[in-house]
Amino acid sequence: MNIIMKSFFNSIYFSWFVLALPSIGMLVAVINGTNIEKFIHPTGEFAARFMIIAMMLTPLLMLFPRSKVIRWLLSRRRALGVAAFCYASVHTLFYLLDMGSLQLVLDEFWLLGIWTGWFAFAIFIPLALTSNQTMVRKLKTNWKPLQRLVYPAAVLTLIHWIFVHNNIGPALVHFVPLIGLESYRIYRNINKKSVQSTQTT
Repeated sequence: MNIIMKSFFNSIYFSWFVLALPSIGMLVAVINGTNIEKFIHPTGEFAARFMIIAMMLTPLLMLFPRSKVIRWLLSRRRALGVAAFCYASVHTLFYLLDMGSLQLVLDEFWLLGIWTGWFAFAIFIPLALTSNQTMVRKLKTNWKPLQRLVYPAAVLTLIHWIFVHNNIGPALVHFVPLIGLESYRIYRNINKKSVQSTQTT
């Protein structure tokens, strides 16, 4: 029985179920007639959260190299990235449905809080489409540089969040831990290269 339970919790299907959980209640509410506008921000926030979690895993592993939980999450990082894209897609769909007119969408497109969201979503598309083993094999050494586009996407997402809400607080609560961990990762990598350079001279 324990083996079966362990196999279930380690399966990708369980991971997808957990990642989909926040969307179930929202989709049921929309189907039952709740105003879509109510769920524009939550879907966008979950997209950002899953993106942030996926990006935090490598520096967290540097901090806690023996953590089995972090390694377990790291093995599902692509699923987190695809989930972020799925929530971003629903977020975009709800926004378009709520606007109800292409002209209204175009009228506010170049607002700072809007075009940054569109550009971030545009970056997410190739990242999601290449988040599978087939594309890893096809792209070979080009895969990792492509996936690094998540960094400008994260910056655009942060700006989008701040200026759409006109409130820097909630965005910083989510992004400051990521910024801190990424700064630590960069420091570790620079320090490692410095040590290696010293040893070779």
